[in-house]
Amino acid sequence: MSVPCEITAQAAAGAELGFFERWLTLWVFFCIGTGIALGQLLPSPFQALGKMELAQVNIPVGLLIWVMIVPMLMKIDFSALHEVRRHARGIGVTLFVNWAVKPFSMALLAWLFIRQLFAPWLPAEQLDSYVAGLILLAAAPCTAMVFVWSHLTKGEPLFTLTQVALNDSIMVFAFAPLVGLLLGISAIAVPWDTLFLSVVLYILIPVAIAQAARAWLLKGGQARFDRAMAALHPWSLSALLLTLVLLFAFQGRAILEQPLVIVLLAVPTLVQVLFNSGLAYWLNRRLGVEHCVAGPSALIGASNFFELAVAAAISLFGFESGAALATVVGVLIEVPVMLLVVRVVNRSKGWYES
Repeated sequence: MSVPCEITAQAAAGAELGFFERWLTLWVFFCIGTGIALGQLLPSPFQALGKMELAQVNIPVGLLIWVMIVPMLMKIDFSALHEVRRHARGIGVTLFVNWAVKPFSMALLAWLFIRQLFAPWLPAEQLDSYVAGLILLAAAPCTAMVFVWSHLTKGEPLFTLTQVALNDSIMVFAFAPLVGLLLGISAIAVPWDTLFLSVVLYILIPVAIAQAARAWLLKGGQARFDRAMAALHPWSLSALLLTLVLLFAFQGRAILEQPLVIVLLAVPTLVQVLFNSGLAYWLNRRLGVEHCVAGPSALIGASNFFELAVAAAISLFGFESGAALATVVGVLIEVPVMLLVVRVVNRSKGWYES
């Protein structure tokens, strides 16, 4: 291990996977079962919740998304942006994969698997919606769980912090145009007004609230901020799980009629994560980037901001859309797939540094 990597590995904060994160896949399965059962047994209350809309935005889901996203965005320290030059090659690789490769590769994989290979086993009227959901899933990189993945690979914490802050800054301006471009290329109608409204509601406003809250908490010291984050964390996860219950309550009939849909939607997401993480890891090695930067670079490069994707899919296409279901599948496989990538990165360290 190089000296910088050894120092930063020793300095890495205790960001181990918590109980909920470690078993997130099982929690998602629990939400699938609970949502489907409640949707079939109590359809009227869920239909009433689905109708609680203002300007095409479902109010209960909007509130849940804010509770889910704001604590995550409070972790972002935009003052770290001045450290970009310190890890320029690793950051360059991650930006290239995140914004120039991943969204376009997902659009290609969605076309290949959804519209070609799996089309005979999927409902024809939902094909475009599934493609749209997969595009939304890959359009922005993760901002929260990547800190955990970085820690598990003994990554450079400052690189991860800088990269996430930079990605979030780009996301504010690039998310809507990128999604609009890829949906257009995929011959899917783009509801631009709703798309821009989603950016305002689920990126701009949460970022502003989160950064204001972060600044206020830090005035009382780092310990106060850490206590607040620990207290907010269960609320954030609970909001995610409740959102999933609502989604599956609306999707229950479609899933019961075609349970194979979830498996088929998982395939392009799995291929996308493995391809982009491998590409980022290989490019970092070719450029001589240290392993403690290459590991988190590979994981950030392959990550998806599934919370934003779920919110945008519901706003753009509705609760019962294939797009919403496709984004939820991303939640379903996120933890096991990323843990697989962590394992490969750690086990290949000797090869990487040879």
